[in-house]
Amino acid sequence: MSEVKGVLVIGEVSDGKLLGVTRELLGIGRKLADTLGEHLSAAILGAQLGDLGKELVAYGADKAYLVQDPLLAQENADAYVAAAEKVVRQVQPNVLLLGQTVLGRDISPRLATRLGTALAPDCVELAIDPATKLLHMTRPVYGGNARAIYVCEKARPQMATVRPKAFSVLERNDARAGEVVQLAAGLDPAQVRVKVLDRQKKASEGLRLEDARVVVTGGRGMGGPENFKYLDELAKTLKGAVGASRAVCDAGWVSPSLQIGLTGKVVTPDLYITVGISGASQHMAGCSGSKVIVAINKDPDANIFKEARYGVVGDWKQVLPALTEKVKELVQG
Repeated sequence: MSEVKGVLVIGEVSDGKLLGVTRELLGIGRKLADTLGEHLSAAILGAQLGDLGKELVAYGADKAYLVQDPLLAQENADAYVAAAEKVVRQVQPNVLLLGQTVLGRDISPRLATRLGTALAPDCVELAIDPATKLLHMTRPVYGGNARAIYVCEKARPQMATVRPKAFSVLERNDARAGEVVQLAAGLDPAQVRVKVLDRQKKASEGLRLEDARVVVTGGRGMGGPENFKYLDELAKTLKGAVGASRAVCDAGWVSPSLQIGLTGKVVTPDLYITVGISGASQHMAGCSGSKVIVAINKDPDANIFKEARYGVVGDWKQVLPALTEKVKELVQG
């Protein structure tokens, strides 16, 4: 790309609505574009995108691209990579951002290869170096025990995927001015080598772990599956969700869908409460981005206390009910 300029966000849509991570991408994209003194563009791919272009502008974009094609009706990596490549080559951005979602993890490495650039995945911090104007891309490494800053000095665009809930959303402003551009994807069916024959959605109750602002997580120290009801009670009081360590999921105490960690889900809530969890690096890889970690464990030497901002050394059977009752008083009070 000979003349690159601006920041481009490739957002995602689900059931006709912008995903939360798309609004978060716009928030950090706006900040980076303002720092560079350049414009912010946003693109979404799909089949029936309606007025979502105006919504992209309301959340910070200067220019919104709606890339529509019947082949984009379902999330198919072949079609999405081809359409994303087309919009990137037209916009020629200096910085390109996608979400660290299932789709983002699928298409971003392939897109980076086609564009001849590098990719920093799962970033939790992004900033422009004031001296070089290069993008500093920060991501957890070594199972979340350290953070590394990556810089792409030569290839363009500087490309990163960002962890959901790692960045703030700008306040919606429907009076904000911006341009909405319809862009034909021009996809050839021969480009789509994978056919989706069926799609089954798993029904879920309550708040998704990835969306929860409060997560209460239990480990082997809970003693058995029958005790997870105490975690449920605290989570409901705080309008949060319940998670679990890999050990209890492997033991069949709770559904594997609740697993948090290196081989489970990655969460970044405002408040992460652990009960009976040792704090192994594999678990911390899934929660190290939490804004505040509170640990309850009877082992004073447990590693979790090195990671937590607040810790309670004691038996959860005594600590947790008392904590839940106090929280109820404060919530009702």
